[in-house]
Amino acid sequence: MIKVSMENKKKSHLNKSELEKLSKKELIKVILKLQEMNDLQEEQLQTLKKKQEELEDKARNLKVNQPTSKQPEWDKNGDHIKKADPKKRKKRRKKRPGCGNKSKVTLIPDETILVELHTCPECSNDLSQSKGKANHSRIIEDIAPPAEKTIVVEEITESKWCHHCKKTVSSKSEKALPGSDIGLNASIEMIYLWVMCSLSLPNIQNLLNVFKAFKISSAGISKMMIRISNIMQPVYKEILEDVKNGLIIWADETGWRTQGKLNWLWVFANKRSVFYWPDEKRTGSVVEKILGPYFLGVLIADAYGAYNIIECLKQTCMPHIYRKIRAFIIDNPNLRSVLSFYIKLRQIVRDGEKLQAKRSQIKEETFQKNVELLKNRLEKLLAWKKPNPVLKKIIKKVKKQQDKILTFVLHPNVESHNNYSEYLVKKGIIKRKISGGSKSQEGFSAYACLQSIAMTCHLRKVSFSKFMLASLTKAIRTGKPMLLSEYEASILKIESNAA
Repeated sequence: MIKVSMENKKKSHLNKSELEKLSKKELIKVILKLQEMNDLQEEQLQTLKKKQEELEDKARNLKVNQPTSKQPEWDKNGDHIKKADPKKRKKRRKKRPGCGNKSKVTLIPDETILVELHTCPECSNDLSQSKGKANHSRIIEDIAPPAEKTIVVEEITESKWCHHCKKTVSSKSEKALPGSDIGLNASIEMIYLWVMCSLSLPNIQNLLNVFKAFKISSAGISKMMIRISNIMQPVYKEILEDVKNGLIIWADETGWRTQGKLNWLWVFANKRSVFYWPDEKRTGSVVEKILGPYFLGVLIADAYGAYNIIECLKQTCMPHIYRKIRAFIIDNPNLRSVLSFYIKLRQIVRDGEKLQAKRSQIKEETFQKNVELLKNRLEKLLAWKKPNPVLKKIIKKVKKQQDKILTFVLHPNVESHNNYSEYLVKKGIIKRKISGGSKSQEGFSAYACLQSIAMTCHLRKVSFSKFMLASLTKAIRTGKPMLLSEYEASILKIESNAA
């Protein structure tokens, strides 16, 4: 920094009469000094601006790195969070039902062990002659230690002449698929690790080798997955039919690499079934191929145009639209009209959610009038007078989805968002990130089929391992797997007989 002398300072603060007495040379010196001081102030101002920008960047990064799931959609600034009052005592938060490990006191122990005390843990004194008493007990739950060897079974089939069929017939084993040397239990565990735990084939191979003493190559696992998925095709088709017969379908898609090429994993689901579909395309032809040209229920999806090909009632995902508008707000913070439009649109959707919730409490005429009022508010909002260029772009985007914004109000159980399908497609995203995609189209198709069955079992609260064992056992006997509907019916029959 340049220091200005006292003499220069005095010259810079001269009044009018003093300036008039100065010569031209002295006036020029005063002006130059004033310019020098002005340049110095400008330099300091630029330095302060840079510091301010750095601090703002740090604050923005901290805000961006916060988990968005902890911030509600209606308030991204965190204004809803109340500041803690130091005078007030913190109330102990109650545990939500089902959280934490359940008590093991009710478990019946397989064995009881007395932990004997032979020497004092403090001084190592011999206590073998002293009398003891049992003063504490606990229930410990554990699993079997890593296996030292696998269960190896030799099977010898028997052949006999059938007088009725007039031919020689042989007995069939139900411990493994025909021609396979891998048992059904091992096969089902591999499927579960592959689809529900999202492990890669080399990791499954390693886990089986270390904990189960089961040696198999990753190529062998892959072939087994493809073979079982081919057997389970009738169940895969049954799941699709159940999705299509529902009143609501949630849909989404995500990218997937197959041999390095970009493919797509599609998800179509209702509340009890999930259908994953592998495809090379991300177009409307895929939606039409899966769901058909029309659907009698409501389709909930994001604003992607591929879903427009199907004739049905549609509900667009409002958080997708909100995120796009917020991006414009961040890029144009000075445009108040954009923020005002965003708040009003969000309020219309919120009012729609409240109206949907209280439909059963009001008359149908009143409900229909309120729906019309909401539609008029949306129409009026989109007819914004003299919008700026940025707001004009936003209005154009929202207008494309206008007839899909308030569909949820008229239909119970229909939501204004697509979070459910986002949750379901997340399984594929995690698998893709861990495995990096598939090495073949057959492997991709096998994953989609087996993931559909596993997630559908999860939604219906059916044991995946028990169903797969029953289904594959039936396939060995008859050549056709057991369907989910047949398995659920058999469970209900067993429960009714037990009751």
